[in-house]
Order: sequence, then structure tokens, then C-alpha cells
Amino acid sequence: MLIVHRKKNVTKLIDQSILSGKSIGLVPTMGSLHKGHLTLIKQAKDKNDVVWVSIFINPIQFNNINDFKKYPKNLKKDVNLIKSISKKINVFVPNEKEIYDGTPKLKIYDFKNLDIELEGKYRENHFNGVATIVSKLLSLFKPNDIYFGEKDYQQVLIIKQLIKIEKITVNIIICSTVREKNGLALSSRNNLLSISERNESSIIFESLSFLKKNFNSLKLESIKKSIIQSIEKNKKFKVEYLEIADSKTLQIQQEINLKKSYRAFICVNVNEVRLIDNILLN
Repeated sequence: MLIVHRKKNVTKLIDQSILSGKSIGLVPTMGSLHKGHLTLIKQAKDKNDVVWVSIFINPIQFNNINDFKKYPKNLKKDVNLIKSISKKINVFVPNEKEIYDGTPKLKIYDFKNLDIELEGKYRENHFNGVATIVSKLLSLFKPNDIYFGEKDYQQVLIIKQLIKIEKITVNIIICSTVREKNGLALSSRNNLLSISERNESSIIFESLSFLKKNFNSLKLESIKKSIIQSIEKNKKFKVEYLEIADSKTLQIQQEINLKKSYRAFICVNVNEVRLIDNILLN
């Protein structure tokens, strides 16, 4: 395992891999790794000759400075988790100045309205921040494959649009959401929850599953309202959004055409910790 902090050293290693005809897999992360990340890394290890994991908490994708400061970090633990999969996986851990060549600068993209609703509605410029850093990583690593989790479905569509905009040749591999035993989607933010909050958060996936089961109901809006009321019976829980959107365009839907594909998206603040999830409805 190599732990690299400088871009120039990454470039040398990547050039060697390309000259040797080796396929490159990239797993971009912000650290605080969990089983969901490890699933991505394992898939990359199985598919690619060379695997890189990047660990960088990207400041420009946070619209809340306290959220950025509270984001959990434990590099030593992250490295040991990666080693448990393979000691041949390389890790890129830049600082802010290194990755951005100085002060971070946000690049503004036209995502064809994919960033208007859901997370984009509540986190101004979040996806421009994500795309800015992913663009830099793609340029640096020149991967054959890049790996993301289905939990961040909106982000996946944003990255697909980024690749079109910048005419980058890379395969996006989407891995299924990994969940705790109670259904809670794995997230680095789960580490900020108390044990009781973690247990109580099972209601998020239970609610999505209930919505999926009743998707063909004519009373969809009333079902959504009922779900929100049920979640918010717990005074620590506040639903930021619960929406049904077109799987391709992410446009919020009030009327359903069963010939189209839809997803339900939810964000719940649990004692000021934002938890997101989604589920394919049909």
C-alpha cells in the first residue's frame, strides 16, 4: 500500500500503470469509511488491476460550516480498513492547498436541472462543489472506472452529466446501498448519532419501503403526509423533504405515469444530523 499526499507523485504512478496497460479503478471518499465504502473498494479490487482510494473532506461542497467542522475523520482507522481488503490498494490523501493548487475555487456547471430539487434545493452549490473535486480527481487519475453508492443517487446522475460536459471517458459503477441490520443506510454521518438515535432511525427505510409497497395507491400525497407525521412524532426527527421524482430527470412528480421509472427520496434531520436515503419505486 502506498499513501500519497502529492499530485505529482500520483501522476508518476498513474503514468506507469497506463504504460503497463493496467486498468485503474478510483473510489473517491471523504474518509470515515464504513461497510458501504468497503463494498465499493472490493468491487474495484475485483474489476481493476490498480485501485486508488481518495480521502479528502471537500470544503466547497458544504453549505454549512458547522457541518463541515463536525464531519467525522479518522485516517488511521480508514487506512487499516482498506488494508483489511488488500495491502495493494493505494490511498491519496491531499490537503486543501495541494488538491486545489491554493485556495479552493468553485466551478459552476449546467446540470440540466438535475441539481434543482432534493439535495440541491437545500444545499446551495453542493453539487457544483462535488463536481469540481470529482473533475480534478478524474483528470489526475484517468481511471477506467469510478465507483459510487446508490444511496447518493442524485450525485451519481450529476457525475454522469459532468462526464458528458467535460467529455471524459470513464465508466461509472453504481453499487447498491449497504444498510445496517435495521435498514438504516450506511453513512459516515451515522457516527454522529447516539445509539438510541441510530436505532430509531430505522423508521427512515421503513417509511420508504411502505411508500414503495403503496406506490400504486391513488392517495399517494396523503400517504406521504402520513409518513412525515409518523417520523416527526419523534421530537428529535425533522423531515427536510420526502419526494417522488422521475428516476432520469429528478423532476418532482405529483401525478404518476406507470410507464416511467420513479424513486422516492428522503432527508431527515436527526438531532441536526442530516440522513438521506432513496428507493426505486417501480
